[in-house]
Amino acid sequence: MTEIEVRPARSAEYETVAELRWLWVAEKHGVPEDGREAFVREFPVWARQNAATHRCLVVARGDQVLGMGFLAIVPRVPSPRSFTRASGDVQCVYVVPEARDRGLGGQLIDGLLALAEELGLERVTVHSSKRAVTAYERRGFAVSPVMLQAEVAR
Repeated sequence: MTEIEVRPARSAEYETVAELRWLWVAEKHGVPEDGREAFVREFPVWARQNAATHRCLVVARGDQVLGMGFLAIVPRVPSPRSFTRASGDVQCVYVVPEARDRGLGGQLIDGLLALAEELGLERVTVHSSKRAVTAYERRGFAVSPVMLQAEVAR
């Protein structure tokens, strides 16, 4: 049996990542099927153009991609202690339904946190689904009394 690995997405896998992103949104919010082909065609272009700020990791068994997640890297205002600062935001962690409840999402989160540490990010945030909160909490994420958000898109 081929071993599971978490690794950076290969450029040739961005179409598969696009399919996973489509499935994630469809599962959570529903989307019209008629835009899928265009989305899957355009997403790889976006992923390549934004690869420096949106690092994509996949969880795979051999060449079969079972899940994906992004670490969005955001530069922060310099401080007298450190001129070069950045933080991260975990985005779009998704594992295909037939591979869930086997720890793959947790492996993706671990990989994204390891990448954040490697990049020297100050902090990592996430906007989680209710189902995944405990997976993030097990990895050190906690509610912050000073981190606030405002929903601005209507």
